[in-house]
Amino acid sequence: MGKTGQSAGYPILYTQEERRRRDASVWTLVQGILAPVQFVIFLVSLVLVLNYLWSGEGLWAASVSVVVKTLALYAIMITGSIWEKVVFGRYLFAPAFFWEDVFSILVLALHTAYLVCLHQGLLAPGALMALALAAYATYVVNAGQFLCKLRMARLSAPMRAEPVAGLSAAGRTP
Repeated sequence: MGKTGQSAGYPILYTQEERRRRDASVWTLVQGILAPVQFVIFLVSLVLVLNYLWSGEGLWAASVSVVVKTLALYAIMITGSIWEKVVFGRYLFAPAFFWEDVFSILVLALHTAYLVCLHQGLLAPGALMALALAAYATYVVNAGQFLCKLRMARLSAPMRAEPVAGLSAAGRTP
């Protein structure tokens, strides 16, 4: 879903006003920092979880890493909702990011289920780590959705006018 119209064959994700709000928002920078930080946390945690499943060692480190990953997810979800409100006027399910938000809810639900199961002792360690892997699989899909959307936004961005040869950027000859 996106805005009506197309630019360079891609759906337009932002109106000019939404693009202005996106570019002016501190939350855009926050998201740009949190996303790669969360991805690094995910990679470290994935290694720890897989190590536990492979060797049976390091349960505590794997469990803590999933908790840290979940806290990073909460941070990016909260700040992302604020970003969406600033840019689109709603906290979730703006048309331009509807399906990403739908899948984000699944990612959030699985990560939260992990925390509940860990806290309540509802699953054996192996099953708990399997739940973490399921949460991580959905996270990878969701991250892919957002990367595709980022690429689409860049490809659909209005082209900036280049100065004509022999003219300065102000439109005057040197």
